[in-house]
This record gives sequence, structure tokens and C-alpha cells, in this order.
Amino acid sequence: MNWTKPNMAAKKKLWDASAETPSEERRGGFLGRFSARSRSEKPASMPKTSSRDALLLLQNFEDSGRGWFWSTDADGRLNYLSESICAKLGRPFEELAGNHFVELFRKPEANEDRQRTLPWVLMRQSKFEDLALQAAGTEDEIWWSVSGRPFHTANGDFAGYRGSGTDITEQRMAAKDNDRLATYDSLTGLLNRHRMGKLLEATLSAFQNQRRACAIMLIDLDRFKQVNDTLGHPAGDALLKQVAERLIKVVGDREKISRLGGDEFQIILQDEDDRGALGEMADKIIKSLSHPYSIDGSRCIIGASVGIAVSPFDGQSSEELIRNADLALYAAKGGGRGRFRFYSSDLLQAAEDRRVLEEDLRDALEKGQIWLAYQPVVNARSNVVTGFEALIRWNHPERGNISPALFIPIAEEANLIGALGEWALHKACEEAASWPGKMKVAVNVSPVQFANVMLPKTVESALAASGLAPGRLELEITESVFLQDSADTDRMFTELKRLGIRLALDDFGTGYSSLGYLKTAPFDKIKIDQSFVRGATEPESRNGAIISAIVALAEALGMETTAEGIESLDQLDLIRSLHVSHVQGYVYSQPVANEVLLERCEAGDWEITPSGPAVQRSDRLSMYRKIGAIHEDHYYNVVLRNLSVSGALIEGIMDVPLGTSFVIDFGDGQLAISTVVRSMGPQQGVEFEERLVSDGNGGLCTSRRISPYMMAAAGMPMSNLPPGYYDNIEEQKRPKTLPAFSTAAEWKGN
Repeated sequence: MNWTKPNMAAKKKLWDASAETPSEERRGGFLGRFSARSRSEKPASMPKTSSRDALLLLQNFEDSGRGWFWSTDADGRLNYLSESICAKLGRPFEELAGNHFVELFRKPEANEDRQRTLPWVLMRQSKFEDLALQAAGTEDEIWWSVSGRPFHTANGDFAGYRGSGTDITEQRMAAKDNDRLATYDSLTGLLNRHRMGKLLEATLSAFQNQRRACAIMLIDLDRFKQVNDTLGHPAGDALLKQVAERLIKVVGDREKISRLGGDEFQIILQDEDDRGALGEMADKIIKSLSHPYSIDGSRCIIGASVGIAVSPFDGQSSEELIRNADLALYAAKGGGRGRFRFYSSDLLQAAEDRRVLEEDLRDALEKGQIWLAYQPVVNARSNVVTGFEALIRWNHPERGNISPALFIPIAEEANLIGALGEWALHKACEEAASWPGKMKVAVNVSPVQFANVMLPKTVESALAASGLAPGRLELEITESVFLQDSADTDRMFTELKRLGIRLALDDFGTGYSSLGYLKTAPFDKIKIDQSFVRGATEPESRNGAIISAIVALAEALGMETTAEGIESLDQLDLIRSLHVSHVQGYVYSQPVANEVLLERCEAGDWEITPSGPAVQRSDRLSMYRKIGAIHEDHYYNVVLRNLSVSGALIEGIMDVPLGTSFVIDFGDGQLAISTVVRSMGPQQGVEFEERLVSDGNGGLCTSRRISPYMMAAAGMPMSNLPPGYYDNIEEQKRPKTLPAFSTAAEWKGN
């Protein structure tokens, strides 16, 4: 580009203008300062420096690139600018001349107070030094350190500014990189632990006074160590980068996500306390992170567990909130991994209960507390039982029957699942050998068992010891055995099929690897997971279409299909219309003991007439838990007997009229407005105004928790709230009216 260069005449004009001012005034500009300093420092014997010599020295300084000069008139318009700066701005001086000096620089952002001072200091006609300013209108980011001093005419009138500048771009970029290293994770680009800690503390401090909610999620990757061990740390690093990208896609804002270190991540969500929305996000995160990854040509699958805590309900400080989110994460991992869990005040006790159960479980086999129940697998057309699935049960001497959903994850974590699985296989074969006819028995095989090279020998031993025909044994294997491409998996399938047994793919559709393996894995049956069955009869549900596609796929591959979890007659009708070959669920029978099975099959085939509710209803969780029921200004202690998303059965209040309204207090700020729809003496069936949501661990919770301030204003007792945070809330006074209802205890007393 052909530049119009500010010539020596222009510089001389500036020099002469400076020379016309008194020496004190000349010191206000850089030329004046140079002239005054040269006169004061020059020995008497040295020759006098000419104006031309001074201008040449300044020209050499500009040409060296070490600095540049600028000058304005009294209105702040440019009348001189070094050629090097014109080149960087991409505009000739004749185009810049007359423009306001401030237009050379980018307008400051709201948080850049230092840049905002430039127009202010120019307006005040005061000197300034080393002001960091960013160039405007350039493709590259350019920063300058700019200094300037006002100069005046001989009459003392303000004449403009003269100043200098130096390029500080490298220093600014280095400072920005250092700042990024101090606040961001170098591997993933997410916030680091230090930056997230500061952000959380500042947020909680501000929100406490404003009475606003803040949620955090702690995420821990499942099976990440396996990737590091098998593929190496570079592959692990590449995987973490992909995990970060998926988290950003789900959350939508990278500034809300941090990598705490290793395979742990944290998310902060300001102004969010809706546990329905939080649960949905946690579920999306788990599903997203569980999709297969491609790392340097290798395919691998990991999982994720999520713990959630919400301020102010679950903690008032960052330390308390993180501790409680960590407890929730531990509970999620302990519940079987690949799930989320909200913090609740009973988690500490639950952790202790889990430890005790683990100790008891170690002796349960030897003490004869473990037994097998069998759930019928029924031909969907004929209603005739064709086989049974063996389900492991634990009859605890003190706590009674322990749910498999509770003790199976404990067994997996405590490395007891192998022994339990081997026992179940031998026991199922032994008992099935005594069944009449050719009914099959299906036994679940955990991924840990499947990975054991001794599994075929164990199966062969169980068949030989029991005398059961191999064709009557069916092993149910989940998609998790396909975590990584492996020749060992193919060899295991080959060895098992060589024994003559049947193989079923369990929980089909809940993983991400089945379709590719169905072409080669020798399965005889696909089991359709109950998550597709539930909700399939609801309007606008797509589950029916998914089930139909699974059936078509199975038929094309010559496989049978079994639908799990059928509980209502409308579900059964749908399954039959979609040509599913076999059905398993309460609509036919709950799991039964072997003695009951033998009794029912004594006459030959066991044909079961389906029975159950006409339409699908919400799942009900049976329990025995003390909660509160509030009517007007009275608080009743009641017992929760069962719970669903839409209602509950409570016990403890006598003869309540239909239509009576109660506020059900589940604790921890969980309140549900309800109406009595059934009244049976001391038991009341209530329907919720707003449906409950999943707590991520097979339980239910309210979507939102009520602010303690609102609870206090409503006259509700504060004893169930966390102490120490709501200092301005006092325990409410006694009710002013008489109770509307008597309690069951009072009724029994009379």
C-alpha cells in the first residue's frame, strides 16, 4: 500500500510550535520534554543540537518500531500519528487526520473501567501515563500502552495533546494465557477447580441475601479407569475432551462447567431449584456421556453418575453444598451407577445402613438367607407358561426381604456378585431339573461373570451336576458386555453356544451397542425392556412404534421376543397386537417360590388367565414412613403407606370427608397440595395437585421445595428445616383453632 508519510516538514512544524511556548509549558509535550532535557543536560563544551538533529533522532526512534508518537489539536482531533501505527490500522494518515483520537481504540466493555477513563482524562485536559488500550478495527488483537500530556499556547490556552505509545500486545497475550491457566483446565478448556470454587462462593454469598436458589451437580465417570488401563493415558485425555464437549452441548454454557480433576466434573446452575428440570438435565447428561466414543480408531463405552444438591435447602456454604452433592453422588454410584441422585437428609444414615448390609451380605449365602424366586414367562397367545426367570432374593433375619435393587449393587461393589451368580446358576439348574415337561429356566449373568473365562466351565458344571438338558437353560446377558470391541467377547459367545444352551439379550434398547452385534452374536431371544412398555398406551407415545420395530428386527433374525413388566390389560392388548411372542409381568404372575411353582405345574401345563387393572396406572411404592399432613393451621403426624407420582395412601387420621384438602409434608421442604379421594377409617387416599418426579434412585420427590420464608409466612412448623440458616424464622405459635379431625391414636384411646 502506498502510504502518505507524515514528512519532516510536519514534524518541524510541531517542533516549532513547541519552541514557541515557555520552557515550563514545553515540558508538557514529548518534544518539549526532549528539548528542555537536552538543554539542561548538555555540557557547555558540546555543540548546540539543531532542530533537524532532534527530528532525525525522533524519526530513527519511530522507524525502530520501539514506539510511536501522536498529537491532537484542542478539540482532540489528530494532527500527527506515526507511520507505523497508520500501517497497523490499515488506513493512511490523510484519512485519519482530523478524526478524534479516541476513535483509534476499541470501545470498552462494561467491566473494563480502565479503558473507560480515556475520554474522561482528555476532557479534563490532564496528563496520563501507560494507559492500556486496544486498537479498533483490526483483524488481530493489538494492545498499546499510551501516554500523553496537554500543551498550551504562549497565552496559556489549551492547544491539544502530544504523547507516545508502545506495543504491549505480547505482554497482554501472555497475561491472558497466564490468567487462563490459573482459571481454566488446560486439557478440556472448562473452568478449573479453583475458578469454580470462587464462582460458587460468590454466587452463594449473593444469593443468600436475595433468597435465590443455586444447584450444583457433581459428575463422576464410570469405567473411565478401564479406558486408561487398556488404551493408555493419551486415549483417556482424548476421551475427557469429548466428555467436555458433550457436557457443553447439554448444559449450553461452558462457563457453568468445571473439571475438578481426573474424571470428575461439576456444574453450577444459578436460580434453579426445579428438581423435575434438574432430573431431566442429569438424565440427559448420563445418556449423552454413555454413548459410544471413538478414540484413535478404538471404540469404547463409559457411563456417568450424578449427585445433585440445591442451596439453600441442602447447604448454606460452598463446602456444605459440595459435601452433600458428593454424598448424593456416592449414593447414585452405590445404587448401581449410571443414575442420578438428589441429596436428602437421610443419606448419611443410608450410607451407614449400606455398610452394615454389605457386612451381612458376606455371610448371607453361608447362612441360607439367599433363595430364588421364579417369574413365569408366558406365551402371549395361549397364556401357557413356557419357562421361568430365576430372580435372586435375600431374606434378612432382621429386616426381612431386601430389595435386589438395593443389595445387587452392593454385591457388585463388594466383589460378591461372582459368588452369588455362580450359586444362582447351580441352584436354578438344580431346581429346574425337577420341573415337569420342558419348561426353560432363565438365569441372569452379570458383566463381571461374563468377563470371567471360567464361565463356560461353571455352566457346564451346573448342567452336569443337575442333569438339566442344555436346551432348557437360558442365560440373560445385558448390553453392557459390549463395552469394548473385543475378540474375547466373540470367543465367549462361541464357547457358551457350543454347550447347547440358549442366550437372551436382556434390557434391549437401553444401551447403544446392540444393533451391530445382533448380526453376529448368537442370541435366541430379545427381551424388550419395561421402560418401553410403560407409557406405551398413553396418547402420543412413540413406544409402540419402537416395540414394533424391535419385533420386526427379531423376526428377521429368527429370534423370539419377551416383553417385560406388563401389569395392565391394556398393555397386554398392545403387546399382543404388536406380535410380541412372550410376556413377563404382574398381569400374569408375580415371582413365586419353587414350591409354589411345582404345585401349579403339577397337573402339566400351567395356563394363567391374565388379570390386573384395565389400564396402566402410576407405579405405587409400598413403604412405612412417618410424614406430616397439614390441614388449616394443624399439623398431623401420619404414616405414608404407599406413594405414586399422582397420589398416596396415608394412615393416622380418622374419617376424613372426601374432597378435604391437605398439604402433605415429606420433609426437607417438600410439600404437596392434595385432596382426599378415598376415605377408609384411619386410611386416606389422596391425589396430588402436581405430580411428583423421579429422584433418580427409584423413588419420588416433589418438583420444587417450598422456601422456608414462605413456610413461615403460612404458619408451618420449622422444626424440619436445616438449622442455623434462617435465623429470622422462629417456631410458630400454637394453632388458634381446634383440630378438625381426630387421630387414629386418639380414636383407639377412646
